[in-house]
Amino acid sequence: MKTIVIGSGFGGLTAAIRLQAKGYNVHIVEKRDKPGGRAYVYEQDGFVFDGGPTIITAPWLIHELFELAGKRTEDYVEIVPIDPFYNVRFEDGTVFRYNGKRDEVIEQIRSFNPADVKGYERFYEKTAAIFKAGFDLIDQPFTHLTDMAKVLPELIRLRSDRSVAAFVNSHIKDHRLRQVFSFHPLLVGGNPFQTTSIYALIHKLEQEWGVWFAMGGMGALVKGLTTLFTDMGGTISYGAEVDEILVHPDGATARAHGVRLRDGSTLEADTVVCNGDVAQAYLDLIKAPYRKHNTNEHIEKMRYSMSLFVIYFGTNRKYENIAHHEILMGPRYKELVEDIFTKKHLADDFSLYLHRPTATDPSLAPEGCDSWYVLSPVPHLDSGTDWSTMAKTYRDRIMQYLEDRYLPDLQRHIVTEHYIDPIHFRDELNSFKGSAFSVEPILTQSAWWRPHNKSEDVEGLFFVGAGTHPGAGLPGVMSSGKIAARMIAAEHAESVG
Repeated sequence: MKTIVIGSGFGGLTAAIRLQAKGYNVHIVEKRDKPGGRAYVYEQDGFVFDGGPTIITAPWLIHELFELAGKRTEDYVEIVPIDPFYNVRFEDGTVFRYNGKRDEVIEQIRSFNPADVKGYERFYEKTAAIFKAGFDLIDQPFTHLTDMAKVLPELIRLRSDRSVAAFVNSHIKDHRLRQVFSFHPLLVGGNPFQTTSIYALIHKLEQEWGVWFAMGGMGALVKGLTTLFTDMGGTISYGAEVDEILVHPDGATARAHGVRLRDGSTLEADTVVCNGDVAQAYLDLIKAPYRKHNTNEHIEKMRYSMSLFVIYFGTNRKYENIAHHEILMGPRYKELVEDIFTKKHLADDFSLYLHRPTATDPSLAPEGCDSWYVLSPVPHLDSGTDWSTMAKTYRDRIMQYLEDRYLPDLQRHIVTEHYIDPIHFRDELNSFKGSAFSVEPILTQSAWWRPHNKSEDVEGLFFVGAGTHPGAGLPGVMSSGKIAARMIAAEHAESVG
């Protein structure tokens, strides 16, 4: 069985490795000059910058891939735990050191607001129940409405209609602690005040299994997985952008039978797995007559996550007081995310994620230097922001803010730098509306209501990645690859059985 996988992000790599392990002949076609998708790596002036994801949770999903080939993870990549997971900093100068040591977490809650300790303990107990229900769903497909009917009673019992913020706020009163325990949806493209409370399971996931980092950066994990894939006999082509998913009528249905590349060449296959942005793939890669369900109107009316403005920079000095992961909360919280998600307005203020991987792995920068990126959530391109003129202004605001509050004399110590904005997400990563995380993770766009892993329109076509079930984040996209591989193998078994 010949399978083509479009894109070499974590979802595509997971599906490719799992199918290759089942004996399929798998060929990955990748638009860019090296693998990773959103986990692309930039190397500049001796500095190494992870392009996108930096946080590893649910590490067993990685280990499973190596075990399928009879290999050990540590022979390909070294994954180490991080402590703290994050420092969460507030403009009043307080810092919450967020880690997996329960006693330390509770003591910090007590130092912020003693009255919130009991509320947090109740919150934690409930996240354990949400985690059990949520993780039972994360690697299960939702292809039919009956799949949803089976889990709906549990979702109702857990009050999945509530947002993460509403769930947190019902237990915790201090406004800073409310932010500490509700910001996680932003890491997967969600608004904490609209994302279903099922995503509160991230807290339990981190507390139970930790936050991890691949030495050498996430690019080292990508390299480990691509090496594993080729060691297993898989093939990968770079600079191979797909122009069309080839479809032909098959009785009453349509069936994918390969891809046409931008250079005009075609590759035939029995099955196609798309790791590209699901909305853009339906709109641009599949002709409209073959899309009875995923019509242009259907795709365009869905809600999409915010975009990102990310600055990658290297300094010729080290800032040892800054942790590997820092969450820098601005003066507004709910109002800011409302500007980003609802009003589609680029605000003057911001909350930031600051990444300093050299806190864990100094090899990512020249000796005595630090490698960084700083990420600001911004509206997707429906905001109408002219990034060709705004990018430099926005960059300057962020850098001045960092210098004034956290990184003294920053700008005179920067020795290399570049940035990406929503235009990059649209044009380079083929993301609809320049969204950074594809379909927004609200309840009515989750599970069965989310774009399906198996296309409803085209037989032999499957989707993996942030925009399909179960969603964004490393556990989500890797689980989507696991789901797709399992479904393909099951269909093949039926066809030959």
